Amino acid sequence: MTGRTTTRIDAGLVRGALELEHTAHGVLPHRLPASARKRFPDAYVAMVAAQPTGVRLVFRTRATAIELDVLPTKTTYQGMPAPPEGRYALLVDGRPAGTASVPGGTVHVLDMATRSAVTRPGQPGTARFTGLPPRPKDVEIWLPHNEITELIALRTDAPVEPAAERGNRRWLHHGSSISHGANAELPTEAWPAIAARRGDVELVNLSLRGNSLLDPFTARAVRDTPADLISLKLGINLVGADLLRPRAFSPAVHGFLDTIRDGHPDSPLLVVSPILCPIHEDTPGPGTPDFEDGKLVFRATGDPADPNRLTLTRIRDELARIVGERRAADPNLHYLDGLRLYGEADFAELPLPDRLHPDTATHRRIGERFADAAFSSGGPFAP
Repeated sequence: MTGRTTTRIDAGLVRGALELEHTAHGVLPHRLPASARKRFPDAYVAMVAAQPTGVRLVFRTRATAIELDVLPTKTTYQGMPAPPEGRYALLVDGRPAGTASVPGGTVHVLDMATRSAVTRPGQPGTARFTGLPPRPKDVEIWLPHNEITELIALRTDAPVEPAAERGNRRWLHHGSSISHGANAELPTEAWPAIAARRGDVELVNLSLRGNSLLDPFTARAVRDTPADLISLKLGINLVGADLLRPRAFSPAVHGFLDTIRDGHPDSPLLVVSPILCPIHEDTPGPGTPDFEDGKLVFRATGDPADPNRLTLTRIRDELARIVGERRAADPNLHYLDGLRLYGEADFAELPLPDRLHPDTATHRRIGERFADAAFSSGGPFAP
């Protein structure tokens, strides 16, 4: 790259992260604050919270070539082939303009059964985008939603300045691996990213793979984060982890909502129940990974006859009841049945490849339907 300009990566260029941690290599975006990170129960939660789903660099430039030096940390699963490289998605003036991957980097080898991991240190690499139009333009580089990404250096062949704020409303969403973007091919194709574009809002995605579990540290992070609109997609991880009994579930939901309302007393708050997942509709967890014809799939191991276990059917009923009861005193609280986003007819057309997570086409459908339900006229997030 000739005549290159190196731009310091700071909070003025990074969106979708709550904090930037300075590291030996550069800066590491975090989607949860340090106060929450001190409460993490294990290294797995720390790993998924550091994966930058929804995090992107946003700037304005005439550059025709962009290089981003990063140190990626990738996760592989013991006994499984390495997953595809994480993808960086480039948008120019809001339109897709290229993708890139960065080979190598640090590798976490994760044992799915025990959630223990072995780390193999690696070297930084560079994501490159070339052939861009020389006119002034707004550029976004969305970081891989499934790779921890330390940002080292941003180089361009023309100066960079922060993009002007457009005044869009800020939408904060929390959910499970589905909201995190599991199985989506690009970070811009996770369903919350699709819904945010259709709703013309600024996304902050606080979803945590496997860990949408009504944790108090998550509720406090949502409480303390500026937001105009808030949504919570709850249920699938609670069933998959077999974490709560019915007696504890309702008070835990109330407590989660109470904490959020302490910081956002009047913001539109949308509770979303689980999309269809046949293995857990009427069969409780725990869910467990399994190998079938060399592919990772999930299965439910609970007893459907056990009345003291949660299922998705039971959780949808309880969430609808809780929101209905609270709305008398909280008219800005809303409920969306996840089966409106993905139900039986959708499963027949677009089955879940691993029995748990949607593919890219299904993410697109969920995102579009969420936008239609939430952001359109008459919806809880209508302008």
